[in-house]
Amino acid sequence: MNLLDSLSGNSGNSAEDAGTPVCSRKACRLDAAWRLLWNNPRIHTPERRKTWLSCDEHREWLEDYLRTRGLWKETLPLGEGGAQ
Repeated sequence: MNLLDSLSGNSGNSAEDAGTPVCSRKACRLDAAWRLLWNNPRIHTPERRKTWLSCDEHREWLEDYLRTRGLWKETLPLGEGGAQ
């Protein structure tokens, strides 16, 4: 493994290398199917949207995590709603 790859977090996963979006849930490497849009009103302007990606399996868990903290704004299918 190249030292620069390890510093950038590139694990050599072929899906990541090919640019295939993967789920943001820790340790999950499944293909993403959803975009969860959120912002933290204490530090972001109201129109700002941060994005987490989710596979079908972790969508509900990630949404609940963001909703519980008052950060969730909306969930869209991957590829819908403009730039990713």
